[in-house]
Order: sequence, then C-alpha cells, then structure tokens
Amino acid sequence: MHGPRKAAKNPNSDRTMKGSLKIWSAALVVAGCLSACGADCNKERPEQTNPTLKTIFDRRSVRDYLRRPVEAEKIDLLLRAAMSAPSGRDRRPWEFVVVTERPALDSLAAALPFAKMLTAAPCAIVVCGTPERQSYWYLDCSAAAQNVLLAAQSLGLGAVWTAAYPYEERMSAVRSRLGLPDGILPLCVIPVGYPASDGSPKQKYDPARIHYGSW
Repeated sequence: MHGPRKAAKNPNSDRTMKGSLKIWSAALVVAGCLSACGADCNKERPEQTNPTLKTIFDRRSVRDYLRRPVEAEKIDLLLRAAMSAPSGRDRRPWEFVVVTERPALDSLAAALPFAKMLTAAPCAIVVCGTPERQSYWYLDCSAAAQNVLLAAQSLGLGAVWTAAYPYEERMSAVRSRLGLPDGILPLCVIPVGYPASDGSPKQKYDPARIHYGSW
C-alpha cells in the first residue's frame, strides 16, 4: 500500500522566497545605516556651534556698505581685537589710524587703485607698522589686520583688506594724505561698514594642499 503522495516542489515559490529575503536584508541594512546616521545627521557641526570657528568660516570680503555710521564702541572693539594679535618678542610694532571723515575717505579712494569702495564706506582702519621696533613688522601687523577682519564679521560689520605695502606709490599716497610721520609705514587700508547685501563666504578648504609628516 502506498503512503500519502507528497506535493511537488514549486521552483517559483523558492525564487519568490529568496527574492523576499534579499529585499528584507537590504531593508534591514538601510534601516541600520539610517539608525546609525540618526545621531550624526542631527548633530550640528563644530563650525555651527563654536562661535569662533563660525566667525572664521563665515568671514568674507565686503565691498558694499549701507549709508550708516559705525558706532564708536564697535570701532573700539575692532582696535582692541587688532592689538590682541601675537607679535614676535611681544614688540607690538603696530599703529592704527581711524578715518571717518568723508573727504579723507574719498581722497584715499581716489589715490588707491583697489580701494574705490572707500567712497561708500563710513569708516576705514589703516594698519601701520614701525620697522624700527620690529624688522618684520609687516608680519605682526598682518596678524593684527586679520583680527580686525574677524572682529568685524563677529560684530555684524563688513570689511576688506586693501593693500598699501609693499607698493611704494600706494604707501606714499596713504602717508601724504594721513600725515604719517617718518618711520611709520602703512600696511593696508581696511574699509569698514555695515554690509549692503547678504553674501556667502567662498569655500576655500582644499585637502590637496595638506601634507602630513612630509611633502
């Protein structure tokens, strides 16, 4: 006597089951990735939460300004920031000229080829140095100028570096118009004001420029 007959195996059913298992496996992998990413995806980057890094990364050169004066308190903060810069052997070879008078700003704009925005700026800070105090004064004063640019960004102001040094013609124009004494050399003129429009900073990070250990 024969036993109960077994049902024939359906190959299509096996393929369907295998396909379903693959889909479920893929879904689990994706879910795992999303779960792992969850905390990181919602986590703010350091440059968004660290105010110092945010100021550095948000800084941009601003050449258009509102017709609005810069408060004396903010100018004072810019100068305090400038003098907080490092300097070799703590010589502090810097001097600063603050220009707010319209005729002086317009005169500088006429004389300096890349500082025409001074005609719209309500203020300028001229960073100067004393070679007698420090032979590499321009390095220390550059650090001070960078602090001015960063402080301006943090205060809601806009600024831009316009060079005087090492161009003799530009340096002479600044010296004569501002009455700089002998031995005082202008490094740069920094127009300062409230930005007339919004803008985005340039993305300058380039990992190809980084060399670890050796070139």
